[in-house]
Amino acid sequence: MAKGQTSESMKIAYKNNPLERLITLVNVITSVVVIGTFIFLHGLTDIPAWTTSRQLHIVQILAFWIFLFEKAVRFVNAASKREFFKTFWIEIPLLLGLLIVVFGAGKLFHSVNPPGLIMTALGVYLVYQVVDKLCRNLVGLAATGHNPMRVLIGMFVILILSGAGLLMLPKAHACEKLSFVDALFTATSATCVTGLIVKDTGTDFTLMGQTIIITLVQLGGLGIVIFGVVLALLLRQALSVRESVAMQDLLSAQTVGRIGRSIGFIFLTTILIEMIGAALLLPMWDRIPPEQSGGHNIWFSSLFHSISAFCNAGFALSNRSMLNYTQCWQVYAVIAPLIILGGLGFSVLENLAQVAWARLCSWVRRRNCSVNLLEIAHPSRLQLQTKLVLVTTAFLIISGMLVLMLFEYLSPNPNADYSLRAAYFQSVTTRTAGFNTVDIRAMSEPSKLAMILLMFVGGSPGSTTGGIKTVTVAVLTLVVYSAFRRYPQVQAFHRAIRPVVVGKAVTVVILYVTVIFLVIFGMSITERGKGIPLLDLNFEVVSAIGTVGLSTGITPKLSDPGKILLIITMLIGRLGPLSLLAAMTFNQKIAKYEYPSEPLIVG
Repeated sequence: MAKGQTSESMKIAYKNNPLERLITLVNVITSVVVIGTFIFLHGLTDIPAWTTSRQLHIVQILAFWIFLFEKAVRFVNAASKREFFKTFWIEIPLLLGLLIVVFGAGKLFHSVNPPGLIMTALGVYLVYQVVDKLCRNLVGLAATGHNPMRVLIGMFVILILSGAGLLMLPKAHACEKLSFVDALFTATSATCVTGLIVKDTGTDFTLMGQTIIITLVQLGGLGIVIFGVVLALLLRQALSVRESVAMQDLLSAQTVGRIGRSIGFIFLTTILIEMIGAALLLPMWDRIPPEQSGGHNIWFSSLFHSISAFCNAGFALSNRSMLNYTQCWQVYAVIAPLIILGGLGFSVLENLAQVAWARLCSWVRRRNCSVNLLEIAHPSRLQLQTKLVLVTTAFLIISGMLVLMLFEYLSPNPNADYSLRAAYFQSVTTRTAGFNTVDIRAMSEPSKLAMILLMFVGGSPGSTTGGIKTVTVAVLTLVVYSAFRRYPQVQAFHRAIRPVVVGKAVTVVILYVTVIFLVIFGMSITERGKGIPLLDLNFEVVSAIGTVGLSTGITPKLSDPGKILLIITMLIGRLGPLSLLAAMTFNQKIAKYEYPSEPLIVG
């Protein structure tokens, strides 16, 4: 790399470092001003008296020229003009498109309002500039050499606070008054893909507010840093070694060399699955009256619920979740599979895709078909992680379904639903998603306890879910099994599991149990005198830390301190107690010695 300061792309070297720092500062200020103009224009019902729409548009035009001037200065200051063009090549088609709109408005497009069309195009360009700079700097921030988990936690906090601020805009909510705590709770629940609500998503938030919520779900589900890397990859920019290492830490990937491909797979798989899910959900809304389904455009409703299901968020536009759709096959054949796929983890989905592709190539070769594309395929096998996830997930779904059917069948409630489809859907959604086709409040206490256990387990590592994770349960089960069989090693599928993995599994469970106990203890103090049963508090806390979102209906009744406790719990559940522990102990030195062992008697 050439000598000089690098900025944004981590590859471009600049000759004049003080000038580059000044340009960076100007960029930050201009981006903040641009965001402010959009908030005034599109977030407020009434623009303040000290400004007008015309003045805000003039500010946006000035911001455009500042961004343009910034690129020109950086081009002159860049040590390598070739690297500069490789990094910012997308600017050329964007500017050409903007010029076509400016000079073609009223002629080529026959617009009734040419100035409005021009400002819309300019707004799109400015949004791209702000998002581009944000994403590039997020990736650069993750690669600064500091603890990546601390960076990730900071990004989640910033995203939550930004989301809360946007939800408080007058055009984002339909409430008479939305308190900051309620806005913060909603933003945290969306970003942490939980689904617990203190305000009804379908009626208390406008279309703008619902768009903000589902955007937070998507960003929080996949990780905001991934979108920064995706933007870099889409613009054909290779990640630096430091950026790749940072992404490896954040994604828990096995090798640095496959980071780009893994992130590309995550992004493309997510978009593909969500689009297919949205298309399959389209016919479902025709059977439900508008007043029961939220009354929104069917495309928005389909996309909203598809993203919410795949990201395991559990947000629904109806205040009854899926209770109005129990007769629709899409609930069981589309939403449930979306939840399962989102809960498996992207590493498992990638491994399954590799194995499927390898077998397809083998099948084609056996038929003597010569296709050059197939020559790049290598034999793949199911990894131990994939096998444990698939077996544990299948066991939890089936056993959970049978247990819920039995407990509801024995329930004294005459209206209890113990049908196969109801038990199947609740078994799937309880571990991760938070949708419901039955009234949780009316379920029997044994069923609620069973659901607490399922929520405690949660989904699989590397997914958008919470809980202690399926692999943790599998490892601990194998530890017990190996102890009974007196095996010298913990093993599964003819593979040994390292002691360090067993230690992490035990640590995760202990940390989760500790957090759950402390939060329940705290909420029993903050919510005393409200007559909330302890079982319901347990249910709520485990649902929060498992980022599930199911509730017995007590969430809106909680006090502000109780809501804040749940906010912290949801954040811990999304990031994981082990990740938080790693962030706190990142700089501690590893001991370079071992003490002699001595036998102990346990149990």
